[in-house]
Amino acid sequence: MRSTDRQIQFSLFYQITKIMHPIVTKASTFIGRTSGRIYLLSAVLIFAAANSVTRRLTEIGSQHLIDGRNPISLCNVLFVGNLCALLVLIPIYGRQLNFDSLKQLSRKDWLSLTAVAILSGAIAPGLIFTALSLTMVNNVVLVGRIEPPLILALSVWFLREKVNIWAVAGAFVCLGGVAVTLFLQSLGQNAPDSGFFIHIGTGELLTAGGALAASVGNLISKVKLANIPLGIFTIFRMAVGTVVFFFIALYLYGSEHFMDVFTPFLWQWMLIYSAVIVVIGQLAWFMGLKKSTASEISLASSFTPIAGILAAYFILGEAPNLAQYIGGSIIIGGIIISQIGVWRQSAAVPLSYKKEIDMEIGFKGI
Repeated sequence: MRSTDRQIQFSLFYQITKIMHPIVTKASTFIGRTSGRIYLLSAVLIFAAANSVTRRLTEIGSQHLIDGRNPISLCNVLFVGNLCALLVLIPIYGRQLNFDSLKQLSRKDWLSLTAVAILSGAIAPGLIFTALSLTMVNNVVLVGRIEPPLILALSVWFLREKVNIWAVAGAFVCLGGVAVTLFLQSLGQNAPDSGFFIHIGTGELLTAGGALAASVGNLISKVKLANIPLGIFTIFRMAVGTVVFFFIALYLYGSEHFMDVFTPFLWQWMLIYSAVIVVIGQLAWFMGLKKSTASEISLASSFTPIAGILAAYFILGEAPNLAQYIGGSIIIGGIIISQIGVWRQSAAVPLSYKKEIDMEIGFKGI
């Protein structure tokens, strides 16, 4: 790469940093005056649109190829989005990243943080992004709802965690809704003589794999990282996850895969993506976690599948099919049942719960 190209890229990155700073400042001032419920609702709506916005960006990129390459590839969106997220998170949680706090972490803490970062910060979003290129956004949204039941099952199995009957019933209903969606779709795709075996597409399998990776990461967080400050946890997961994802993509796709990561066309769209999905969404979400009760947080996150399906319709014109309508209705029923269990529990929001719900809400665009 020529020195002039490098100078242009560094200059572009510097200008983006200058633009991001006032956006973060103004967004922080605005949402500092708003109630917790509005924060949460705004964040959930933004995050729910992330899948559809990501797909739309890649479609725009496919219409502006550079030497046959899509400059707004899914990998570029994830990598650049994470860099922008770090620019937002470091000013918010910078005070926690001091030498004394980091010194208190043991070797086991660092190993656990690294495992969580790889699972939920690299593998899970990588699988979700790949799934978005292979199946409908609505399928990613609905199949992704197996994550909360998986977390519940792993917690009961490995931690012997006590849960109420409502949470268990809601989890089973949600899983049933996902199974019904896949079964009805497979009936429509299979030939008449192929029987009634469920055919699960690659995109749906990758979504399930992403949910499983995130669930295991959540379990490790519960067991090993309950007392780690939220800022250190979030920034470390984001930073390490980004680096690991970068090297995995290099190994799988080659060094040419990120050739267009600093192109102006990519960054002009990523500035819009980052301003809405990353800056406003992340700030609203963290402020909502700070000011809301456990039941309010859980209720807000339960709207994610509905908002995700609506976003796919309005942004991509992707209307749900009959199988998704039926399965989605069952999943919503399961969410309502689970909410009854949440309302019966304490309204306090411990630090560990904030980390758990931050991971359970699913894909947030980064």
